[in-house]
Amino acid sequence: MASNRINRINEEIQKALADQLRTVKDPRVAEIMISITRVETTPDLRYAKVYVSILQDDKAEDAIRGLKSAGGYLRRELGRILQLRYTPELVWTLDDSITYGAKMLKLINSLEVKHDDGTEQD
Repeated sequence: MASNRINRINEEIQKALADQLRTVKDPRVAEIMISITRVETTPDLRYAKVYVSILQDDKAEDAIRGLKSAGGYLRRELGRILQLRYTPELVWTLDDSITYGAKMLKLINSLEVKHDDGTEQD
């Protein structure tokens, strides 16, 4: 039963942070397309690991630094919105699952398929 509560809190944190990212004035965050893919909160609600996907790979490290810099502001806003007893400390992690999925799709599409009759198809 507690896991359902944690899952709901994770979803609420994800929604609230996605909304609040637009209000961050740091150019490392404001000028880049950042997407929050998932949130994992510890059972005691002290820490929340926030997985973010950044479309511009060359600016990913700067964006993570910007998010860490804006972490206090985002945590304060998160506490105001969610009104939990403890507002979790945000730990930002780069999630490359979208990039990995696109790479795998490209590899799959590049394979040649042999039919039963011996002909090949791209």
